[in-house]
Amino acid sequence: MKKEVTAVFDIGKTNKKFFLFDTDFKEVYREYKKFDLIADEDGHPTENLLALQNWLKDVFDSILKAEEYDVTAINFSTYGASLVHLDENGEVVTPLYDYTKPLDTEITQSFYEKYGPELEFSKDTGSTNSGMLNSGMQLYWLKYAKPEVFKKIKYSLHLPQYISYIFTGIPVSEYTSIGCHTALWDYTKKDYHDWVYQEKIDVKLPPIVSTETSINMNYNGKRIKIGVGIHDSSSALLPYVRSIKKPFVLVSTGTWSITLNPFSKTPLSATEVKMNCINYMRINGKAVKASRLFLGNEYKMQLKELTAYFKVSKDYHKEIQFNYETYTEIRKDFKHLFTWYGIETEKAPEVTKIPYDTFECAYHHLMIELVLLQVKSVELAVGDMEIGRLYIDGGFTDNDVYIKLLSHYLRKMKLRTTNASLGSALGAAISISDSKLNSKFLKKNYSLKKHVPFIIK
Repeated sequence: MKKEVTAVFDIGKTNKKFFLFDTDFKEVYREYKKFDLIADEDGHPTENLLALQNWLKDVFDSILKAEEYDVTAINFSTYGASLVHLDENGEVVTPLYDYTKPLDTEITQSFYEKYGPELEFSKDTGSTNSGMLNSGMQLYWLKYAKPEVFKKIKYSLHLPQYISYIFTGIPVSEYTSIGCHTALWDYTKKDYHDWVYQEKIDVKLPPIVSTETSINMNYNGKRIKIGVGIHDSSSALLPYVRSIKKPFVLVSTGTWSITLNPFSKTPLSATEVKMNCINYMRINGKAVKASRLFLGNEYKMQLKELTAYFKVSKDYHKEIQFNYETYTEIRKDFKHLFTWYGIETEKAPEVTKIPYDTFECAYHHLMIELVLLQVKSVELAVGDMEIGRLYIDGGFTDNDVYIKLLSHYLRKMKLRTTNASLGSALGAAISISDSKLNSKFLKKNYSLKKHVPFIIK
């Protein structure tokens, strides 16, 4: 008898992943793929959209023929801040412009002259001025920098909805993609911002549907429920929101460390915006206050320097466990030692100076400084709310020094880690299912682990 499964494509910037989940949301199959980047017309690296599209089709067609699985549903989770532009024939008009592509400053200046002041705009949209990371700005840029291209566009789809479109041929917009630092959505109005209508951008955006929408259709002779896609950060948050009733914040760690507070009910303040707070969006359209820290990137850069300085192997840091004596010795006469590559802070010295003769001591010092920044980021997302639970997922859950220090500095919160490498994929599967999640879901599916602060001697 075939096993009933939900299929999910989880498209990251580096890894393209395909999963099958059974009816209990247990992973039963996975497949990974990487593609070489290509260049857009300006020579900037970008996704190979055609290769991605061919892979999606090949993988799914193959799994439908598999004798052991009965695919009843499929959904899609992808990175955000990316648009695919289609003409009236449904053909792709431009490359998938990467969100790291520089945006002309003249374009940005003209935008805020029309629709600013910038601070007020950022508060209303939950989107700080971030160039192409504000995907709405890409449409504004196309309108004025490439008007002939802009005229050809019938619909602009965020990447999750484009992946869905490949399978359904139905163009839609969806809340989590619209609400992810796009500068398109006005959280005070709960509608597109006025600028979207004034610039007639709204006509390029397909009708908005719920994230939980699915399209029942015949695909290659089989009846399948096809989802409309979901933004990966909102998708990763979904299993937590569905299974935990008490207020919590989730710190999703990786290249960026993003602290998500889905229980905040107040609009972003001017102070929060200035400190780089933004909004994400839940599948029900509610705002999620988020603070961002370029933690993983900074860790990677600093680690490279320390590894070279102490002449240790590149994987040596993985063996380091938290040492209380080392920690207390460093804290006796603590000074900030590290100059940051990608983080702005007042306390960083102009030049990094290492006074230690062992990698372990220098590493502990680095982690203390990084965790202190992480603590501020968490506190910013929490604000003046009473939140007693803190969940950590992503790459740093395996870092013993990071976890021990964070549980120490935030000892008033109950800290839990989850093995959530499947996070965004599972969220996509859950979003189109009718299943209810209970409080044991994270323990059962995510290897939930409790952490107790170390005893201060």
